[in-house]
Amino acid sequence: MKKTLFRFLNLSLLLLFGMLSNPLSALFAQTDDWRNLQNGIIIPDKTYSDQPYILKTDDGAWLCVMTTGLGHEGDQGQHIISQRSLDSGKTWEKMVEIEPSDGPEASYSVLLKAPSGRIFVFYNHNTDNVREIKGDSPPYRDGIVRRVDSQGYFVFKYSDDHGKTWSKDRITLPVREFEIDRNNVYGGAIRFFWNVGKAFAHKGSAFVPLTKVGGFGEGFFTSNEGVLLQSENLFAVEDPRDAVWRTLPDGDIGLRTPAGGGPIAAEHSYSVLSDGSFFVVYRSLDGHPVYSYSRDGGRTWDAPQYMAFANGRLMKNPRAANFAWKVENGKYLYWFHNHGGRFIREHPNPSAIGYNDRNPVWVSGGTEVDTEKGKVIRWSQPEVLLYDDDPMIRISYPDLLEDGGNYYITETQKDIARLHQIDPKFLDILWGQLDNPSNTEQDQTLHWRYEGGGFPQVVPAPSMPTFRSRDPNTFDFRGLNVRSGFTVELSFTLASLEGGQVLLDTRDTSGKGWWIAISERGTLEIQLNDGQTRAVWDSDPGILKTGKEHVASIIVDGGPKIISFVLDAVFNDGGDERQFGWGRFSPYFKTPQGSSELQIGTKLNGQVTHVRVFNRPLLVTEAIANQQHLKKK
Repeated sequence: MKKTLFRFLNLSLLLLFGMLSNPLSALFAQTDDWRNLQNGIIIPDKTYSDQPYILKTDDGAWLCVMTTGLGHEGDQGQHIISQRSLDSGKTWEKMVEIEPSDGPEASYSVLLKAPSGRIFVFYNHNTDNVREIKGDSPPYRDGIVRRVDSQGYFVFKYSDDHGKTWSKDRITLPVREFEIDRNNVYGGAIRFFWNVGKAFAHKGSAFVPLTKVGGFGEGFFTSNEGVLLQSENLFAVEDPRDAVWRTLPDGDIGLRTPAGGGPIAAEHSYSVLSDGSFFVVYRSLDGHPVYSYSRDGGRTWDAPQYMAFANGRLMKNPRAANFAWKVENGKYLYWFHNHGGRFIREHPNPSAIGYNDRNPVWVSGGTEVDTEKGKVIRWSQPEVLLYDDDPMIRISYPDLLEDGGNYYITETQKDIARLHQIDPKFLDILWGQLDNPSNTEQDQTLHWRYEGGGFPQVVPAPSMPTFRSRDPNTFDFRGLNVRSGFTVELSFTLASLEGGQVLLDTRDTSGKGWWIAISERGTLEIQLNDGQTRAVWDSDPGILKTGKEHVASIIVDGGPKIISFVLDAVFNDGGDERQFGWGRFSPYFKTPQGSSELQIGTKLNGQVTHVRVFNRPLLVTEAIANQQHLKKK
């Protein structure tokens, strides 16, 4: 009942959602935040919801498939359903059960549309109704695993009426045995696998990803690797049972982690580049996502590597789905979670923490560049895409749909699946990050330049936003998250990295306000104090140098309640010094408003040469552009 009421209230936001013709400007205006999960449109399910994957059919409908059930993930009764929407996801037609809830487990479906309009759905099916399998002891008592949704047969059905109905026949897709299968506890007689990767077409062939599983133990899966299933004639035959399939890559080993990496290489996401090369990215338990390229249609692959931004800094990701999509304009979007590194890889029990912290979602933009081997993708530094107010919520298993020049992303927390419209202007800014974007002055509330005269200097303090206020629409005037934010940008040179130096300070006599100082470990640090609650975060260690002019942007974002640093045009993600380069502050923090004066260089062995304050959280892309603009002056 509670869930039904919650969904009814959420659906009442649909009109508002439709009115947000420019969500990016809404973010800048700080009135609402399209990145907040609660502003999405709920996609109906039964209770559990997983992989809400979506495509546009040839009759103009949106078709969504999902793994659902009345229990939790892996419970008996788990099955797959489809549903159609004729109004861009605002409402959905009655669910169609592709597999029944009272049959063997049917799970983890992905869609593929043929040029003819025929639609295929591929999924796991526990056809033999196996009720238990062998695993490690511990963690499984007596080595018996009773979750059986990741074995059986990889099957598909098809629809010739745009997903309104599905074929009665369930067709088994043959999968070639690999070393990982022969080495499992059954010697390959029972195989373990599942799929979350999006199927795709290329040069008339159908390609369907699959993740092979070596066994079950701590963290559920104990080893994985990726393969591609290719059919050259699936789209040509009238009866799909006549399709011929082969398992790629050639040989006996699938896509794994780099040499020396861990045993988890799963949930492979593929894109086809403009020169026909294949790009794949997938999760690991090494603290970094893994990628590779194939120049021969998936038969062979370059040695896997850990993913990096265009500046060479390694990306971070936990044991979570990280997907890349190619969009119609030829650009790419990459969904990941922007933390991890050696703190997951070197943890005493990485499986215990690897699944955590999938909130917020970050996104990177990709563009193609030429190399001697062929096209590759260069990736921008990250931006926050989606978040939930509860940091424990795990957001994952997304899909991307383009329709009429608009971008839509689906996601799930395993209980509620939602659809979110992403403003093209946000994405255009992201994609332009690597192409010298312009300096930002919009919403600037202070612009100060050093003109001599020594330190300290005093100027009027800019007005600071409220993050938490009373809600006048409630009887008890409870608290309301305003979802505002601000950004401080400054240039400075230090003669010493001694802690306690104060660059900027707005504290009043009671200690309220915000100030920026050098921490005891030689980092740039911001502190906020509303009289009851303090927030503190700092830049990554080891970056500040004496005698060097640094430019920093400190972004305080009241949507996801995150403080992040961009220092010398590099987003601080923690590097090898900490798992998270960005930090959270309390949702009960009210305001950093302090004194009416901003003191500059009150205790400083060096100088501050430039300060700007914005009354909104700048995008990382904007901060980078501003810093590059300053460096050119």
